[in-house]
Amino acid sequence: MSRQRIAIVGAGGCARELAWLIRDINREQFRYEFLGYIVSDLSSLGQHDSVEQVLGDFEVLSRPRSGIDALALAIGWPAARLKVAAQVQEVAPQMAWPVLIHPTAQFDRASCKLGRGVVLCAGSIGTVNLTLDDFCLTGVSCTIGHESHIGRGCVLNPGANISGGVTLGEGVLIGTGAQVLQYLEVGSGATVGAGAVVTKDVRAGEKVVGVPASPLLKQSYTRL
Repeated sequence: MSRQRIAIVGAGGCARELAWLIRDINREQFRYEFLGYIVSDLSSLGQHDSVEQVLGDFEVLSRPRSGIDALALAIGWPAARLKVAAQVQEVAPQMAWPVLIHPTAQFDRASCKLGRGVVLCAGSIGTVNLTLDDFCLTGVSCTIGHESHIGRGCVLNPGANISGGVTLGEGVLIGTGAQVLQYLEVGSGATVGAGAVVTKDVRAGEKVVGVPASPLLKQSYTRL
């Protein structure tokens, strides 16, 4: 297998964690030459970004001699993740989006289906008959049970637990340490708060928190 020259879209903490994942993959087998980071807007770079390794903005991708073969998406918010993925694909439709799996991640490769740009971070465990659609991201030490379907652009923050038979719609965010119980459905664009335990279906776009998880309601204030 020839090595791919890969750049990471994003330059913050998530991007640095993804660069670490690539380094660990290369320790097992040298598959990627990491070139640096690409961002949508150079003017938005801040103190938490790896400025010194930024190659440029998306204009870099349109250059015939950029030297970039593949991209990885390091954005931790699902809506932004899907938006940026669409922007990049419009600029560089020929670009490869490899599946990146940390060497310590475990799942049944024979029965699982992984879409483009899926990222499985260190310690993630999936069992059998899983489907992870394009651009899903599972954080450190997530677990996913049998027959679960993780929709396009979903993000599972560290320690999230998805039980068997669960369906997550497109662009769902599962917070750190949250749990979704078996055979439930979380609708597209929904957010499950950190530490929440989902015991019933969550509607599209809904935000749920707590144990058991319930919709987050905006507080109303009466002016005295």
